[in-house]
Amino acid sequence: MLKNAHRLLSLTTAVLIASTSLAAAEPSAELIAAAKKEGALTTIALPHSWCGYGDVIAGFKAKYGIEVNELNPDASSGDEIEAIKANKGNKGPQAPDVIDVGLSFGPSAKAEGLIQPYKVSTWDSIPAEAKDAEGYWYGDYYGVLAFMVNKDLVKESPKDWKDLLKSDYANAVALAGDPRSANQAVQGVYAAGLSAAKGDAAKAGEEGLKFFAELNKAGNFVPVIGKAAPFAQGSTPIIIAWDYNALSWGESLKGNPPYEVVVPQSGVVAGVYVQAISAFAPHPNAAKLWMEYLYSDEGQLGWLKGYCHPIRFNDLAKNNKIPKALLDALPPAASYEKAVFPTLEQQAAGKTAITTKWDSVVGANVK
Repeated sequence: MLKNAHRLLSLTTAVLIASTSLAAAEPSAELIAAAKKEGALTTIALPHSWCGYGDVIAGFKAKYGIEVNELNPDASSGDEIEAIKANKGNKGPQAPDVIDVGLSFGPSAKAEGLIQPYKVSTWDSIPAEAKDAEGYWYGDYYGVLAFMVNKDLVKESPKDWKDLLKSDYANAVALAGDPRSANQAVQGVYAAGLSAAKGDAAKAGEEGLKFFAELNKAGNFVPVIGKAAPFAQGSTPIIIAWDYNALSWGESLKGNPPYEVVVPQSGVVAGVYVQAISAFAPHPNAAKLWMEYLYSDEGQLGWLKGYCHPIRFNDLAKNNKIPKALLDALPPAASYEKAVFPTLEQQAAGKTAITTKWDSVVGANVK
């Protein structure tokens, strides 16, 4: 599927290999009763437009009658980790029970003793490459970095990363987060660098910084966090974001402005996010039941409705559990043929370079 020699391995198996297990297990009556007794679940960093989370949260509440306390929907992966650290001894509403973070944050949170292990009923249908063997964290969904383009303001959409440097895109290109802390933005810089480095993962972080320094110097980079509102207002005409976020934002705008989501021709970086339960969760049983729901067929299809590829996608497809309408709503499969999944080591190296050198190399304070 990948034609260059610098194939980024690891999680490709999450896409290409279907699990052989059927996933029909249900959470135990004891867990459901214990979760209902706790009566609440505290989440963090789950915007309703992200990956269909609005409907997923509503589905969980309707099924189990458990209240969901939603902290800071726009928080970054780094903010989620800091929220656990800051509330270790706090059993109140500011302590998150569960987190949804970029892949690289899973192992580091485990190493710091911030999360606890739990294996959901559908554990065997989650690809081994997308989970911690002991159950501390596991992949939930994935997508690729793409360009969301405001067609009222941008007549000819960029087709690849290098196109963003053209004078046509002056004061137009934004990241969907702060690259010093937000995984989505870090991966956007990494993807640009992977394209510039012609697939050499070892150079992706540094090359990404150079690319954005050039983009900023050219006057094309907008230091505003891109999402639906600034996109609609015209302040961020091109946003580098996960494909599922771009598609969801576009849908929410109902054609005003018209938009296009473009998967670049090179540097197609796919990213897996992971779920974990806080080691200090005030509602540990509700947290486990939440995980059971997310990894059930119902929860996985909820993410697919939000334009994400759920981690059990192949298992669901093999067992004919995915409605055709959901598949048809996604970009063409050919757009994903060049997708690469950076290994944890490659992601960590890129993340370190990008987060620590952004200020000195690029110098744009993203807000």
